[in-house]
Amino acid sequence: MNALELFGVTKDFGAVRAVHEVSFALEPGSLIGLLGRNGAGKSTTLKMISGLLQPTAGRVEVLGRDVAKFPLETRRDVGAMPEEMALLDMLSGPQYLRFVARMYGLDTKTADARAAELMDRLELLPPRGTVIADYSFGMKKKLALSSALIHSPRLVVLDEPFEGIDTVTSRTIKDLIALLQARGVTVVLTTHVLEIVEALCPRVAIIEKGRLVGFGPLDEVKRTHATLEGLFLELVGGHRKGELSWL
Repeated sequence: MNALELFGVTKDFGAVRAVHEVSFALEPGSLIGLLGRNGAGKSTTLKMISGLLQPTAGRVEVLGRDVAKFPLETRRDVGAMPEEMALLDMLSGPQYLRFVARMYGLDTKTADARAAELMDRLELLPPRGTVIADYSFGMKKKLALSSALIHSPRLVVLDEPFEGIDTVTSRTIKDLIALLQARGVTVVLTTHVLEIVEALCPRVAIIEKGRLVGFGPLDEVKRTHATLEGLFLELVGGHRKGELSWL
């Protein structure tokens, strides 16, 4: 049974088709980098995988279950870190993580223990009583990641997890992702930093204008292209523009 499978998934917003007939499958324990230019459809695809959006056509299956038909059961197995972090700003970090964990059915003792461990691991330790509204962008990012992991999901989707993160925290997040994969958790992440994907992800998927234009093991990419950037630019049609008239 695949951990994740998309069957001709399409998403329309009015007359705009954001995702067009995307299909792929991932076995348990996969780690894949989902790449594309701004507006290519990456975030929309992740939101359909995590159940935050319903496809216009096609279907998404997580661990053999149709996300649209079994939304609650699916969300218990999915940890999502969306690019737009919808946090409860007037709670403290520990209060927010307890709330999220309780929503997933964890008891208070387990929730608080996991929250403390996550906050320690990510060095997310603001002064006691500090509310989320006063967190820096990077701290909010780490809190959003913690909320995606606290219920021990079997599939994790991370939208730009390295954006706005310092070098030390970036290394910690990379280690967490490697640990998740080693324990059989499937991870799908997006990032515009191709070097991170090359260093971290055994497999890549490339989306351009809502269509899946590339999918496969990174090792195969390296047999035909010197760098992932070379393949990416070839598939999405990136070309150098002319000089600016005043420079």
